[in-house]
Amino acid sequence: MTLDPARLDGKLAIITGGGSGIGEATAHVFAQAGATVVVTGRRLEPLQAVAKAVGGHAIACDVSDQSDVRAMFAQALTILGRVDVLLNNAGGPGPIAPVAEVDMDEWITCMNINLVGAMYCLQEAAKIMTEQGAGSIINMSSLMGIQGYPMRSAYVASKFALNGITQTMARELGPVGVRVNALMPGAVSGANMDRILARRAEAEGRPAQDIERENYTDVAALKRWVHPDEVGRAALYYASDLSSAITGDKMKVDCGRF
Repeated sequence: MTLDPARLDGKLAIITGGGSGIGEATAHVFAQAGATVVVTGRRLEPLQAVAKAVGGHAIACDVSDQSDVRAMFAQALTILGRVDVLLNNAGGPGPIAPVAEVDMDEWITCMNINLVGAMYCLQEAAKIMTEQGAGSIINMSSLMGIQGYPMRSAYVASKFALNGITQTMARELGPVGVRVNALMPGAVSGANMDRILARRAEAEGRPAQDIERENYTDVAALKRWVHPDEVGRAALYYASDLSSAITGDKMKVDCGRF
């Protein structure tokens, strides 16, 4: 019998930022594909709800704290004795302000979560997967990782950097059989985007609906938001053997915003 390359049976997947949004949706997609899923994040209660729903595990972890990240990976490793997939998804939108006015404390906080925190996770995953001689790392970037965007300098900087790190790690880990790719979602519906729209509306002094149409939905070929499940299915492609020859890649999931 030929094994289905889309399945993740017998594999353990860690999803950071797994308590809501894309992380939560991907937890369901991975679990349906047969993976044992570990969801992590700062707040345990939503993580436990997701873990219960997918038959997985919840581990509280602040990715900007290296000791937290090391402890989380060590705990996850005890479940099946391996880590096969990392969805490096934890992050935040960062400050929404022009460069000349941005609060640099908020700017640095964004980088510490989105970039330094991602690196802490990448270090631990690289060590474990190198020893295994197999694994798939998926970095959650953004369309803002390939083009600058007004008012979002911290987020843009973090995602541009993450795309570069993805290519670097793909070259470093390819010889030991570990693949590293990046997803670049466009405008994804949900509470996080609702908050961003509200903050932009306040900062720009105009209705959120106008900002939504002009910047997110009307500019997409499909004229709609991306659903979190759709990003989860793209993550499954990179996590599974469907993409066994693909590394150092970045894929847009954006309803055609080009």
